[in-house]
Amino acid sequence: MVGTCDKFPCGAGAITVASLGLGSGVFAMLMVVYLTRKLKQAPRGNDLMNKISDQIKSGARAFLVTEYKYLTFFIILLFIFFIALYTSDPPSGNASDGIKYACNFLAGAILSAAAGWGGMAVATDANVRTTQAADKQGLAVALRVAFTGGAVMGFTVVGLGLFGLSLFFYFMTLGLGGTDQYKFKLAAEAMAAFGFGASSIALFARVAGGIYTKAADVGADLVGKVEMDIPEDDPRNPAVIADNVGDNVGDVAGMGADLFESFVGSIIAAMQLAEGDTTKVMLPIWVAGVGIFSSSFGFFAVRTKDGASQKDLMFALHKGTIVSSILALGLSAVLCATFNFADAEEGWKIFGCIVLGLLAGVLIGQVTEYFTSYSYTPVKSITDAGITGPATVIIQGLGIGMISCVFPVLIIVATILACDALAQGYGIAMAAVGMLSTLGVTLATDAYGPVADNAGGIAEMADLDERVRETTDALDALGNTTAATGKGFAIGSAVLTALSLLASFKTQAQIIAVDLGNPVVLSGILIGAMLPFLFAALTMLSVQKAAGAIIVEVRRQFAEIPGLREGEAEADSDKCVAISTQSSVEEMILPGIYAVLSPISVGFLIGPICLAGLLGGAIASGMMLAIMMANAGGAWDNSKKYIEIEGARGGKGTETHKACVVGDTVGDPFKDTSGPALNVLIKLMSLISLVIAPIIKGRTNWEQWYWGLIPIGLMLLGTFLVYWFYWRNGIDITADVGGAGDAETGKKIDEPADGEKDEQAVE
Repeated sequence: MVGTCDKFPCGAGAITVASLGLGSGVFAMLMVVYLTRKLKQAPRGNDLMNKISDQIKSGARAFLVTEYKYLTFFIILLFIFFIALYTSDPPSGNASDGIKYACNFLAGAILSAAAGWGGMAVATDANVRTTQAADKQGLAVALRVAFTGGAVMGFTVVGLGLFGLSLFFYFMTLGLGGTDQYKFKLAAEAMAAFGFGASSIALFARVAGGIYTKAADVGADLVGKVEMDIPEDDPRNPAVIADNVGDNVGDVAGMGADLFESFVGSIIAAMQLAEGDTTKVMLPIWVAGVGIFSSSFGFFAVRTKDGASQKDLMFALHKGTIVSSILALGLSAVLCATFNFADAEEGWKIFGCIVLGLLAGVLIGQVTEYFTSYSYTPVKSITDAGITGPATVIIQGLGIGMISCVFPVLIIVATILACDALAQGYGIAMAAVGMLSTLGVTLATDAYGPVADNAGGIAEMADLDERVRETTDALDALGNTTAATGKGFAIGSAVLTALSLLASFKTQAQIIAVDLGNPVVLSGILIGAMLPFLFAALTMLSVQKAAGAIIVEVRRQFAEIPGLREGEAEADSDKCVAISTQSSVEEMILPGIYAVLSPISVGFLIGPICLAGLLGGAIASGMMLAIMMANAGGAWDNSKKYIEIEGARGGKGTETHKACVVGDTVGDPFKDTSGPALNVLIKLMSLISLVIAPIIKGRTNWEQWYWGLIPIGLMLLGTFLVYWFYWRNGIDITADVGGAGDAETGKKIDEPADGEKDEQAVE
């Protein structure tokens, strides 16, 4: 290591490097135990509320069990792939690399899945307790209960992520000879497999969860609110339970897996770019560790008073982020000042990158809030556009979404350029670590939203007083904004993480320079720029297909169950839950195949230079598309909420309201399916490229091209099988629902038969 060795952590062993990560991971899990026990003390309400909550929990659990069954086969195949690949061509020269990389991959996948499961389990328990708090104790207590449920998700993600990463980094150093620098460098390279495992689960959790939640939401809204003219979350709607289940599997488990992957991915990128330097390998682990401690203080800072306005509620959540950010920066400054860098100036430059990353996250969140909250002009302009019908709502929303890309891009670009000037690629990676250092409390503010949304649904279905629904609606509207802010934060962190991983790939693949004038590089850029659009298209089409199945089922039940529309009969909610589960799991396969195999195909068929171009193109277009879709969808959603909560433009039931409901329906897959999944796509492709970098390093274009035909063949085979089994047979969504229709004959129940028509005509 360059410089003197008279300061910590010079000469530190692997266990010292990992120590704070292990300790803070244990601390986070103790926080989870404390928060769960605290949540259990809140009352659950009456029997009907508990029945509804248990249905939601059962549906969410059934979805995750089904999803994980499918993913088990995928994980086993990749586990075998890692063993074969790295046993035959081990980076360290030791055949045991195969089992090391494979175990790393398996650990990342299992911990990511466990984080999603644990957070979802507590969130589905917090919903009914939030409803009861809103009924008996008011807004302040309801906010606290919902936020506690979200905080369990936040601390579960950072605790399992940092503990698992630190532990397996230590394991990877065991049995290696040579200097500490050599051991740390090889161990950091092996951690790419850990990130790949986390990314794999994140991709499928985001895609399947997003398809589930929006298929159920769109189906429930189009038949219930538009065709049947019944309120949102009305118990007569068979898809309402599935809709509430979707909030948990998409926005809790899906978002948790997404940010779990970003969290560990940013640390892995920084460790790899450290090139074995003890101080620089240790710093990202320790910064993430002090961030966990800081987040715990931020959690306790969140509180408000009864009768609080939307701005008061938002400030209550902001207090948690502000407190944790200030503490994290202070502790990071201590680390950078005391660690043994080449000189004191280098330490402060890296600290500057951490500050810039954290500041960029806050600024992106503020910009996202401006474009998606109905307190500001952009969302109000969409509501105003509803006066002239749904078409102008769509046009205005798309325009708002596109223009909302400008400021986040400028913020990210400024951060990248500044960090590159301060500390090159390592500085950019540390900016991503800084942005995600307070993830424990940041994710809590995001995961709180689905809890509040479910609480409102339970209040409606349990027929509680209107004042309860008003309280939960206030929390839900805030949740829409925090969800949009969280998505902006996730996009920003994904881009910084992906850029850091790209820089690490360039080093690992021994790429000296990437010439944009080279046709091979440009071809890679074009392929990469296309992939996010293909991915978004597939997920949008999947939502439409799955929603079609829900629509048919809801129409059938209204047609065939006597008294359902009048509230005299009970809907078969389990059927809609089963349809959503099966459809979403089937539809996640094709996007997953393309995401995993595209970089492998290009890397082996053409070469590392073309793959570098692919990653650059995917990051650029993926960021633009993700921001546009997330912000347009959030703005459409809150343009509807502006009417429903504030009574704007005549309030509920007006033509303007119906136009904004259409916009919200279009925006649902934008903001909750396709947009968020693009974050995982760009990180996953970067991590896959990093994993195969040691195999393709130094190759010239088209060298050993025949190996690339294998993943291409698998993509073609997968496409054919998915089409044959799942896409070949379309869904008829033309069943008549005019009041009460017969799904078999297409006739209304009260419509006379053909013979009766003839008799009436004669009479």
